[in-house]
Amino acid sequence: MSDAIINKVANSGLITIDLESYLPSGDAATFDLKDHLFMGLILKEKDFREALKKMDWAIYKNEYVAITCSADAIIPAWAYMLVVTYLKDIARDSYVGTAAEMQKHLFLKQLAAIDINEFADQRIVVKGCGDSTIDSYAYAEITRLLLPVVKSIMYGEPCSTVPVYKKGATASLNPSGGGTSQQHRP
Repeated sequence: MSDAIINKVANSGLITIDLESYLPSGDAATFDLKDHLFMGLILKEKDFREALKKMDWAIYKNEYVAITCSADAIIPAWAYMLVVTYLKDIARDSYVGTAAEMQKHLFLKQLAAIDINEFADQRIVVKGCGDSTIDSYAYAEITRLLLPVVKSIMYGEPCSTVPVYKKGATASLNPSGGGTSQQHRP
């Protein structure tokens, strides 16, 4: 009889996806339109354009920039558009929203860039814990992306998983009956 220890997890053929490795690095810088409002309420086009021309945009070099307005003011859409034109060749990326929304945007872009075909007909474990907090939207998005190509999706660690999806499984495991949902993106 052999005394060799067999690592069943290593031999299981499971592929682990660690969402933490797709987290965007660094924080987003913020461009706040509030700083350009007349009396904290109104954006004057001529003054705004002049302020943008005089601004030192180098502070946003290679930064992710969230464009927002923290004041309770109505900002015309063209104002955001104008800021984006100044950031175009300077910032790594820009996004209209808060810094937290920018991080979500970047995270979803990272996930969308995954070559899902690498996981065709594979059994996937989406890692469930780590050093960073991963919001539920990321788990939902990776599931949505993987559904068309994988054999199964589990959540957790290879030694202790929760089944989420199995191709061809009954409705009890796949409440939607195995279909995929479509996400509407404007």
